Amino acid sequence: MPYFDTASAAPLHPVARQALLAALDEGWADPARLYREGRRARLLLDAAREAAAEAVGCRPDELVFTSSGTTAVHAGIAGALSGRRRVGRHLALSAVEHSSVLHSAAAHEAAGGSFTEVPVERSGAVDPAAYAGALRADTALACLQSANHEVGTEQPVAEVAALCAEAGVPLLVDAAQSLGWGPVAGRWSLLTASAHKWGGPAGVGLLVVRKGVRFAPQGPAGERESGRAPGFENLPAIVAAAASLRAVRDEAAAEAVRLRALVGRIRSVVAERVGDVEVVGDPERRLPHLVTFSCLYVDGETLLHELDRHGFSVSSGSSCTSSTLEPSHVLKAMGVLSEGNVRVSLPMGTAEADVDRFLDVLPGVVAEVRERLGAPVSAPPSPAPAASLVVDALGRRCPIPVIELAKVIGEVPVGATVTVLADDEAARLDIPAWCEMREQEYVGEEPADRGSAYVVRRLS
Repeated sequence: MPYFDTASAAPLHPVARQALLAALDEGWADPARLYREGRRARLLLDAAREAAAEAVGCRPDELVFTSSGTTAVHAGIAGALSGRRRVGRHLALSAVEHSSVLHSAAAHEAAGGSFTEVPVERSGAVDPAAYAGALRADTALACLQSANHEVGTEQPVAEVAALCAEAGVPLLVDAAQSLGWGPVAGRWSLLTASAHKWGGPAGVGLLVVRKGVRFAPQGPAGERESGRAPGFENLPAIVAAAASLRAVRDEAAAEAVRLRALVGRIRSVVAERVGDVEVVGDPERRLPHLVTFSCLYVDGETLLHELDRHGFSVSSGSSCTSSTLEPSHVLKAMGVLSEGNVRVSLPMGTAEADVDRFLDVLPGVVAEVRERLGAPVSAPPSPAPAASLVVDALGRRCPIPVIELAKVIGEVPVGATVTVLADDEAARLDIPAWCEMREQEYVGEEPADRGSAYVVRRLS
C-alpha cells in the first residue's frame, strides 16, 4: 500500500532501525556518569551531537536534543523572547507557520506580549520586504519556516535572515520539513527540527541556538542539554535520529532529482485529468517530494477515505475532514481553494509505478465523489433572463455551498448576482477561490441573520 504522507511522518529509515537496536544494547546507561557504561553512553551522545551539528551547519555545543520538534519550537521561542525581554515583547512570524509556532505566539500574547503575522503571496511565500516591514524597535524575535508543511513552498529564509540581522532581530527557523534535504542557508539565529520528518524515530527534536544569541531557558532549571531540554536523554532514539539524518543526506541529492520529476508529473497530470482542480504552492521554489491540490465540489473526508480504500495514504488540509471544522490556516492565508484538498508527500524510494497508479485512480475517485454530492458535471448553461438569485446553504457544510452556487450561476444574466447564505467557515475562503477559478466576480461578504451572505456577480 503506497504511503504518500511523509510530511506527517516518514517511515523509519533502515539505518535508523540498525542504530536504534545497537544503541539499545550500548547506550542504556546514564551519560552523565563516570563509570564505564556511562562513558560509553556519553561517547554515543557526543558522536550523535557532532553528526547532527554537521548536518545542520552549526557547532556541536550550539545544538541540544529535545523530546520532539514541537518541544524544540516552544522552548526556542520562549527562551529567545525571555532572553531579549529588555528589547521588547513583540514577535514576528509568517501567517503559514506550523501550529506549534502559532500556539507559542498565542501563549505569548496571553501573557501580555504581542505578535504580527506577515501575510503570504498566493504561492505561500512571504515577501522579504513585507517581512522586514513587520519588524519593530521592540521586536524580540522573528520566526520563519524553511519550507511549508502543507504546500511545500520554500521560504526566502536567507533574504529574511539578512534583513533581520540588519534590524538586530534574531530569526528562528522551523526546518522540520526541509532539514533532511539539506542545511538551511542564511544568517539565522535559532533552528528547530524533528527526527520523524526525515526517517528517524519519533520523540527526538533538535534545538540550535547560535553563540551570541540572548537566550533564557524557561521552566525549572535542568542539568542536561545545557539546561535547555530537561529530563533524561532518550539516547537510543537520539543516536538513531543522528544516524538517519546523515544517511538521508547521502541520498538526498539523487532522490531530490527523481522525486521532483515525479511530483512535477503529478502537478501536470492532475491538472489535465481532473477538471476544476487547483494545484497550489510555488511550482518551482518547493520541496522536491510534496504537492498539494484542491478539487472543487468534493468532500475532503470522503475523498481521503476513497483514496485509502484504493490503497493510497494521503492527507488533507480541507475543512471537510473530521479532524477540523475550519479550513487549514495555511490555505486560508494563501487565499486558495480548501475543499477537496489533497496533500501528497512521497517517501524516498517511491516507485514510479505507484505514482502512475495513483494518477490512474484519482480522476475516477473524484468523479464518483462529485456524483454522490450532485455536483455539476458540465459547463453552466447559456444565460437566460432571470433576476438575481439567493441560495440558502445554511446548515450545510463544505463543499455544498459552492456546489449550489455552481448549479445556479448560469441561471442569472451576465452582470447579475447570486447571493449564497452560508454559516460554514469554509465558505469564506472557498467561494472567492471558486470565483477566481471560474472567472466570476466575488463582490464580497455581507452580514445576514444567520451566518453570512456571499455575493457573486456573473461575468461570463
